[in-house]
Amino acid sequence: MQQQQEAKRLLIVDDEQDLLDLLKKVLSKKCGCDVTLTTSSLEAVELVKSWAPDVVLTDIIMPDMDGLQLLEAINTIDPTISTIIMTGYATIERAVQALKDSAYDFFEKPFDNDKISRVVRRALERTYLLRENQHLQQRLTNENELSGFVGHSPPLRRTLDLLSRLGQSDATVLIRGESGTGKEVAARTIHAMSKRAKKKMITVNCPALPENILESELFGYCKGAFTGADRDKTGLFLEANGSTIFLDEIADLPLALQTKLLRVLQEKEIQPLGQTKTIKVDVRVLAATNQDLEAKMARGEFREDLFYRLNVMTVTLPTLMEIKEDIPLLAQHFLVKYSQEYDREGMEFTPEALQCLMHRQWKGNVRQLQNIINRAVLLSDNRKITPHELTSSEDNGKAVTTHDHLAACVYNLPYRQAKEEVIGPFTSAYLRHCLTGSKGNVTAAAKASDMERQAFQRLMRRYDIDADAFRTL
Repeated sequence: MQQQQEAKRLLIVDDEQDLLDLLKKVLSKKCGCDVTLTTSSLEAVELVKSWAPDVVLTDIIMPDMDGLQLLEAINTIDPTISTIIMTGYATIERAVQALKDSAYDFFEKPFDNDKISRVVRRALERTYLLRENQHLQQRLTNENELSGFVGHSPPLRRTLDLLSRLGQSDATVLIRGESGTGKEVAARTIHAMSKRAKKKMITVNCPALPENILESELFGYCKGAFTGADRDKTGLFLEANGSTIFLDEIADLPLALQTKLLRVLQEKEIQPLGQTKTIKVDVRVLAATNQDLEAKMARGEFREDLFYRLNVMTVTLPTLMEIKEDIPLLAQHFLVKYSQEYDREGMEFTPEALQCLMHRQWKGNVRQLQNIINRAVLLSDNRKITPHELTSSEDNGKAVTTHDHLAACVYNLPYRQAKEEVIGPFTSAYLRHCLTGSKGNVTAAAKASDMERQAFQRLMRRYDIDADAFRTL
C-alpha cells in the first residue's frame, strides 16, 4: 500500500524544450505526478536507472537515440515501466512497430491534452499493478521457500496466509489435519516467520517415549530425583526458552502430563523433577494432532481445560485431494529432489503418469505422494516415470493389486484412454522383460515374443525404450 501513496513519476523525453515545458505543466496538474524532463535519450536511460520513473513519454525522433532504441533500453532495465511514444505523421509506421515492441500507447502530434492525460493516468495505474503483482509473486515464492509448502491452490494459499499471520504473534496454536498433510512443516513455517526464528525450534513426538521418560525429557530433573539420576538434566521446555516447542501428536499425551502441561501454559513456568522451586520460561507452544480431540474429551481421555488452552488459534491443513491442482507441482518438486539425491538427473514424468497421479485417491496425502515418487525415481529403469513405476511398487506397505491400479488411475478416464493406461504399463514391462532376457538384442527379443522385429521396434519407439540400456545388464 505504501507504493500507492507515493507520488507517481513521469519522465518526458523530447528535443523540443517548449513542448517539454507544456507537457510538464499539463500532466503534473492533471495526473498528479512528479515530472522530470530531458532533451537527451542517453540521459533518459540514466534517469530510468537512477530515478526509476513509472511512465516514460518519449518522442520517436531523437538526435542521439531514437524512441525505439530507448524503448528497448527501458524494457531491459525495468519491463514494468509503461512507455508512451509521441510521433509525427511521417513516423506512424515506426510508432506501430513500437506497440509491437511492447510500448503502452502512441500519440500523433499535435495531441489533445485531455486525451494524453487520460492515457498517462492509465499507464501509471498499469505500472503500479504490474509492480504490485511482481511483488506479490515474489512474496508467494519467498513464502513457499520459507515454509516448505509447494503449490498455488486457493486452499493452500489461504493456509499459508494464516500461517504467516500466526507467525507474527506469540499465540498458542493447535495444528489439525490428516496424517501426511504436513503438520510439522506448518509448525516450522510459523516458527520461521516469528520473532523467535533465530533460535532452534524444539520438536517433541509425544507418543514416542514412555510416560516417565517423557516427563523428565520435557521438564528435566535434578540430581538424585530418582534412581539413576546422577546429574542435573535440562528439560526440553527450558532448552526452548526464548524459542518455540512443537508437541506433535498431542492427543497421545498421558493425562498426568496433560495436567503439568496445563500449568506451563497457564503460569509460564516449569518444575523439574526433584526440585521444589519453579522456573519461569518464555516458550511458545505449538501442538498438532490428527485425532478427534472432541471425542477424546467426551471419553475422558483428554482434558477439556487443556484443549481450550491449546486451541487459542487453530490451523486445519487441507488434504491432498482438497489441493488436487497442486499435485503436478508437488510431484515435480519431489522428482527433482530425489533425482538429485540419487544422481539421476534429467528424469521426467510421462503425461500418462501425471494423469495417474491426478486420478488417484491419496489417503496418505502428501507424504504418500512423496514416498511413491521416491520409490519411482530409485527403481525406474530409465529416465521416464510411467504409470507402471507409480503403481507397481509397494504402497504404504501393501503391494498394489491390479484393482488398486485401476482404481487409482483409470476409472475416471474415457474408455480409450483408460484402456491405454492399463495396456501401456503391461506392454512396456513386457518389452523390457524380453530385452533383459536378450541383453538388448532386439532380434532375439522379438523372436522370443513371437513378433516381427519391425513390430517389436515400433512398440519400443512408442514406449520410448532404448535397447542400449539393456546391453550392460
